[in-house]
Amino acid sequence: MKFVIATNNQNKANELKRILEPIGITAQTPAMMGIDLGDIEETGETFRENAEIKAEAAMKKTGLPAIADDSGLMVDALGGRPGVLSARYADTDEEKINKLIGELMDKEDRTAHFVCVICCCMTNGEKIFAYGQCDGTIGFAPRGNNGFGYDPIFFVEGNKTFAEMTDHQKDAMSHRGKALRELSELLLNRFSKD
Repeated sequence: MKFVIATNNQNKANELKRILEPIGITAQTPAMMGIDLGDIEETGETFRENAEIKAEAAMKKTGLPAIADDSGLMVDALGGRPGVLSARYADTDEEKINKLIGELMDKEDRTAHFVCVICCCMTNGEKIFAYGQCDGTIGFAPRGNNGFGYDPIFFVEGNKTFAEMTDHQKDAMSHRGKALRELSELLLNRFSKD
């Protein structure tokens, strides 16, 4: 079955594809299909609202079932920021990391949570949502060369950052990996009823 992944972020697309392909879903980005979604304005106040906005727009533009996620980093000492603004917290990944480390300089509590909500928008208007969360802490300096975004400063059990893990290790515990596994189960249940 063919789905469109509503993202221009190749790293995110790769994560989605790795987990969806084993259940028989061929997932492609609009760019891979020669389609320009344009800028989809994320006007939602929650991860769920933004995921739904993106999935619905992609489904309408392509005529295919669409999967979109909205995810971000919620830092307890910052009242949940950067939250839904994680991608727009600063211009580059390096600037985002430096800004976050700077804001936490005098904070004792460095607990944080990566959150992901995925929306799958079917062509009949049905919407399926999945959720994933990974708890960790924010480090004092980046470590590792894998991953993207805040991965080099997000420490999880075993005192490793996401950027120090293999793709397989990260998928097994990440917020997006958890949400995708939940989505996979929901889709398998749905398809088994058809």
